[in-house]
Amino acid sequence: MRVIGTAGHVDHGKSTLIAALTGVHPDRLKEEQAREMTIELGFGWLTLPGGEEVGIIDVPGHRDFIGNMLAGIGGIDAALLVIAADEGVMPQTREHLAILDLLQIQKGVVVITKTDMVEDAEWLSLVEEDIRRALAGTCLEGAPMARVSARTRSGLDELIRTLERVLGETPPRLDLQRPRLPIDRVFTMPGFGTIVTGTLSDGHLSLGDEIEILPSGKTGRVRGLQTHKKKEETAIPGSRVAVNIGGLAVEEIQRGNVLVTPGHYRPTRRLDARFRLLKDVSAPLKHGTQVKVFLGAAETIATLRLLGAETLHPGEQGWIQLELRDPLVTTRGDRYILRRPSPSETLGGGQVVDPHPSKRHKRFDAATLAGLESLSKGSPAEVLVLAATSLGAATAREMVTKARLESEAAASALRECIESGMLIPLEAGDVSPSSDILLIPQPLWRSLKDSALAALANYHKTFPLRRGMPREELKSRLKLTPRLFNAALKRLELTESGNWLALPGHEIRFSAEQQAKVNALLKKFAAAPFGPPSVKDCQAEVGEDVYAALLELGQLTQVSPEVVFRKADYEQMVAAVRSLLIQKGQITAAEARDLFQTSRKYALALLEHLDSVGVTRREGDFRRLK
Repeated sequence: MRVIGTAGHVDHGKSTLIAALTGVHPDRLKEEQAREMTIELGFGWLTLPGGEEVGIIDVPGHRDFIGNMLAGIGGIDAALLVIAADEGVMPQTREHLAILDLLQIQKGVVVITKTDMVEDAEWLSLVEEDIRRALAGTCLEGAPMARVSARTRSGLDELIRTLERVLGETPPRLDLQRPRLPIDRVFTMPGFGTIVTGTLSDGHLSLGDEIEILPSGKTGRVRGLQTHKKKEETAIPGSRVAVNIGGLAVEEIQRGNVLVTPGHYRPTRRLDARFRLLKDVSAPLKHGTQVKVFLGAAETIATLRLLGAETLHPGEQGWIQLELRDPLVTTRGDRYILRRPSPSETLGGGQVVDPHPSKRHKRFDAATLAGLESLSKGSPAEVLVLAATSLGAATAREMVTKARLESEAAASALRECIESGMLIPLEAGDVSPSSDILLIPQPLWRSLKDSALAALANYHKTFPLRRGMPREELKSRLKLTPRLFNAALKRLELTESGNWLALPGHEIRFSAEQQAKVNALLKKFAAAPFGPPSVKDCQAEVGEDVYAALLELGQLTQVSPEVVFRKADYEQMVAAVRSLLIQKGQITAAEARDLFQTSRKYALALLEHLDSVGVTRREGDFRRLK
């Protein structure tokens, strides 16, 4: 499940574009529809050509509503940067682009809208050149562009294909077993009660789970889950989720709160972070400045303490400690944005390094600054896990190279990660920093395992009379390389039968009605073992699915498109042909017919089958043992 978000200047057609893509107009407030301008977050969804469902968050473009924009943009996998063809890059375009860059939204598509209003092709080329200059040096540099008109629907199909390709390059959100839902809407519905929405990260939610609302600490239980207005038993990381909460009134929750499962998070009123001041801000940033902090869906005021400097100049980076007016819920690695309260201006942002510093730091203490630098890189084990997560399944050598660890630290980190279960070896052998043994991060393994078991369970449900799923089909569904697929199979402990895979305990079982038809058919085979019913007759009597199951169970052996025997009769016939060939050295179709007192049709089908499987070879009108 992926979520994308719009960004761009006011009135550049974001909401109209989303309505054209999804059929759902994201402006749900009367004021928004009257003003034709998004104030609150809007939502829609569409299904990509490959079948994946994608949620879309439509965020406000007007400067007055940028706080709401920040609440929605933080949980997205990719961005649609919307720029009108008739106006090009505008002030909020640059501000939204800066925010996307600060939040490190690495994937996106630049959508040039309203192309029906511009007839001059040269003008569109100039607009594209201007956009490329604006993107230079940001996380969206080199992003693909799409020219569209939401009103005429020109270019929408190409945009969807481009979006699917971009999302295909984005790794799925990992399930870290510590779910966190920053709440961006709270409301009530008659007959249901309290409902909150947000983008789920770091774990999954299931019906009946106990939950906690932070920072208040009030607890409740998951009564219902919906994604894109469809009821779900479990909500997965990265999905837009509506949670129906039992045990809590709507007045006890507010936007910016965070829904979690107990025991994983605690609020903080102080945090340490790396900060980058935008190069085009109006003035340098001084120690002690009051700032607005935007993190997830939360917003609060904080006092900014500069560490190691009195002032940050435009474009510079530094360490800061934020003293928060209201408690926030965050963890190391979260991205945040700072804005100046008045006059309103986006200052910059960065990454949380320590969400729970033990004290108020001395601002120019060398040990403190060195400690923050070290903490930003993490312990060797944390750095290795981070590198492994970015690679997915990879060799130990590749992970260590990506992490840039020294050999001694790498060996220690590998041992720690494997012993703790953070990294799982998929192949046998001693794991060393230079080994080519395949490893996989634990959350990714859990996700792969769940996907494989779910795919097989659905297959068994859809095709109960089949032995299992073909290996290649499961590999294709999981989108794994041959090496990773084969290694994963050894750990999945599935039932393997030839080229088929099944869940342990899966068996083909006929219903009473089906078994009765099978018994009747097998009586006909017993009555005429060497002149049995044809394939077509069998299928007509028991049905194509049951007939296929009899082949898979080995009760029948089909030797040609028309001829089939019971397995025991087939084996008896093969043994008899072998024996005769050993005695005589050769056999004709007529001799085989007489041997079994059957018709030429059955004898010839058997001999041609024995030719094809390498038991005999044909020489003119004769067969000999191969």
